[in-house]
Amino acid sequence: MTKKPADPANGSAPAARQVPMRDFSRSLPMSLLRAREAVMRQFRPSLREHGLTEQQWRILRALAAIEAVEVTELARTAFLLGPSLSRILRDLEARNLIERKTAKADQRRSMVSISKEGVKLMASVAPTSEAIYAQITSRFGARKLAELQEMLGELEQSLAGLGSADDTRAEG
Repeated sequence: MTKKPADPANGSAPAARQVPMRDFSRSLPMSLLRAREAVMRQFRPSLREHGLTEQQWRILRALAAIEAVEVTELARTAFLLGPSLSRILRDLEARNLIERKTAKADQRRSMVSISKEGVKLMASVAPTSEAIYAQITSRFGARKLAELQEMLGELEQSLAGLGSADDTRAEG
């Protein structure tokens, strides 16, 4: 009796593809990505309603928490690559949501801050954003949400310095 070849349609994988690793669905990066997607799915409609992408909102949120920041620091804070950040900043500046100035200490560097229009836009998005947070908290539980945020912070701290910034694209 000959063995039938693996059939991807029924979930069987060929023996050559069985790698000695944890199941893909149980990998930490995939679990974090699925959780992030579940959370962002709640926020996207509101962001779209206000003409914002997730990345634009992330930048505005970061800028709202500080006076002004140098572009490379903003890229690190918002977890965006330089080329993406440049394009997003151009779009936000064209909409008068941010302001850019040359750094006094180094004329080659640029400082970014949120504009009055940006603050106004954030104020109009904030009530919906907070209502979404309240729904998430209600569904998941305030204690569990606080514990999750605490554990994620601890995970981040425990892994700090473990790999280089270039390793961030690997998904184990």
